[in-house]
Amino acid sequence: MIRDARVLQSQFIPDEVEHRNPEVNALSNALRPIMDGRTGETSLLLGPSGAGKTCIANYTVERLRENVLDIDTRYVNCWQEYTRFQVLYRLLEGIGRTVDIHRRSTPKDELLDRLREYDGPQFVVILDEVDQLEDKSVLYDLYRMRNVSTILITNREAELFSQLDGRLTSRLQTCVRIPFEKYHLDELVSILRARARWGLSEDAVEDEQLTVIADAAAGDARVAIGILRNAARRADQSGAERITTDVVREAIPDGRHEVRQKTVEQLNPHQRTLYEVLREEGELDPGALYDAYAKRVDEPKTKRTVRNYLAKMDHYRLVVADGKNRARTYRPR
Repeated sequence: MIRDARVLQSQFIPDEVEHRNPEVNALSNALRPIMDGRTGETSLLLGPSGAGKTCIANYTVERLRENVLDIDTRYVNCWQEYTRFQVLYRLLEGIGRTVDIHRRSTPKDELLDRLREYDGPQFVVILDEVDQLEDKSVLYDLYRMRNVSTILITNREAELFSQLDGRLTSRLQTCVRIPFEKYHLDELVSILRARARWGLSEDAVEDEQLTVIADAAAGDARVAIGILRNAARRADQSGAERITTDVVREAIPDGRHEVRQKTVEQLNPHQRTLYEVLREEGELDPGALYDAYAKRVDEPKTKRTVRNYLAKMDHYRLVVADGKNRARTYRPR
């Protein structure tokens, strides 16, 4: 039944994208100067998880690569590479300048100097989950570099800008903003139909089952693709020729769990500690949660940073934030 398992992965970049033409056009226009050898405009992709931001960023850059002979590109997931050193190292990897860099002893300033000395072709940098950066000054570093065009991806603009100093805020206020909305039910069905056509045997699943998947995913393409992948795996292992509605309903919990688990695995050490405290203690008010967290780490972050961490985890449906201000509590979802 499964002809191409790659297609059933959420990170797969299709040759054609659906229901995101305005977003693709907006980002393409922002990057268009690169085709004339000039730096593109800084772009900010905004919207909920599973709305296609990462896919569209990578898709658009790949189309650009098809039209520009000399170009360097690099994708960085700032949830995993969240320190200034890590980001600079990853970018230098993209242009082949990390041969004699030692992760433990090379100063950050040396990495920055090397990047500033870059005089090659246009360099397009995608910083995903950019609000997760511990040191946002790297954004200012990139903004001032010639030949470097930056695509920033985040869920909410307010969460990103609340963490920036005035210097950075003034620079990024003029960037191109490209908002993404959750997918509608029929849009998710269409996306799943295409994935099934590319990755599964003919007639392996019908629109009836795809609609059940899309409804369970509630606008999140990552969850929808995860459920389809689990349903296909179940049907394939049982030797069935088609994915039935019953198989889909059985696959829904596993599909959701896989997406959640991948998100948990991406948490930085401080977020992971907060998550573990809530899993062990249950519902806590902000003060009690912060005290429990601070006892478990060597260098606790500020309360403001912890609030930002919890807001991110709430957005990704790992925790539930109830109430406001002093009445607010957090609990694991």
